[in-house]
Amino acid sequence: MSDDGRPRLGVGMVGHAFMGAAHSQAWRTAPRFFDLPLRTEMTAVAGRTTESARAAADRLGWLGSEASWKDLVARDDVDLVDICTPGDTHAEIAIAALEAGKHVLCEKPLANSVAEAQQMADAADAAVLRGVVAMVGFTYRRVPAVRLARQLVEEGRIGTVRHVRAQYLQDWLTDEESPLTWRLDKERAGSGALGDIGAHVVDLAQFVTGEQVTGVSGMLETFVAERPVASSSSGASPAGLGGVAGQGRGPVTVDDATAFLARMSGGGIAVFEATRFATGRKNAIRLEVDGSLGSLSFDFEDMNVLHLYDAQEPASTAGFRRIVVTEPEHPYVAHWWPAGHGLGYEHAFTHQVVDLVEALATGTQPAPTFRDGLVVQKVLAAVEESAADRSSWRDV
Repeated sequence: MSDDGRPRLGVGMVGHAFMGAAHSQAWRTAPRFFDLPLRTEMTAVAGRTTESARAAADRLGWLGSEASWKDLVARDDVDLVDICTPGDTHAEIAIAALEAGKHVLCEKPLANSVAEAQQMADAADAAVLRGVVAMVGFTYRRVPAVRLARQLVEEGRIGTVRHVRAQYLQDWLTDEESPLTWRLDKERAGSGALGDIGAHVVDLAQFVTGEQVTGVSGMLETFVAERPVASSSSGASPAGLGGVAGQGRGPVTVDDATAFLARMSGGGIAVFEATRFATGRKNAIRLEVDGSLGSLSFDFEDMNVLHLYDAQEPASTAGFRRIVVTEPEHPYVAHWWPAGHGLGYEHAFTHQVVDLVEALATGTQPAPTFRDGLVVQKVLAAVEESAADRSSWRDV
């Protein structure tokens, strides 16, 4: 129990690169803008070495550090383990943490395979019986405009869902001389654009519509088969990438892009695309849902805006309405800035912390669950299977 009477929640984080920095900012920020029912403490961060973990703790605001995730999980003052590591480590860390009685927040995609994701979901189900919960970090669910879109669909504003178009477009690999990183190594990442960013739009489509993908037909493409092996000083991970660090070229063993058709459980059809080769697109997460009574459209590169078309309006005035999602009545927004002062990428991570902490305080299961993560993993696997034989439909 803390000095102010709130129960303490000791948080330990594993991994401190891009996602670790984003999660750290969220843990720092959430208690300063939201009235959390638990007093969160950034107890310790774990890295690959004593030196890197200590430097990350100092830089990101953690009280302590560990050179091993196992040492972090074993700490009595850590109640929740936040996993921000490559996908090949998720299952081992998450299952160990759950079995040790720690709550878990795990970055997406949940794992590198359906088998691993199944093990994680089973471990999470067993942990619930002991009062321990797990959540997977599909953070874009917590963008206010996305949450508003879900509300409008739930309220029936667009009627029956008929079409879903979902895209995640980036261009960070268009330069053929961009070096290899762990994200281009199937052993560590599981897949490329499909799992890294495609997983997000699969989850968003299912979250906003309230439906699930039931079948897919897809293709995968790798445009650049070899890349320079990164030097260890670049922050990349050259180990196991088929070359000597800083010398020569190594193979890209994941997809650069994917596109697939899908059917939704409500009878609608969907088109998905994810690529790191969309020249000029930095982080375009686009979702359009067409229903019998209207349509919704969202693009993360204009993340504070949601477009709504109401087909019941007179034809003379009908058109897409631009909703600036910065009003206090909109999801999460009342805790931030005056209307019209937009939020950014980092705010969704803060909302994730808030929702997780509130669920822990009330003894409820936070969403998305590991089961939700498993559902997405099954979609990704079905796309890979379909792409492998170039001609088949795969049920999910």
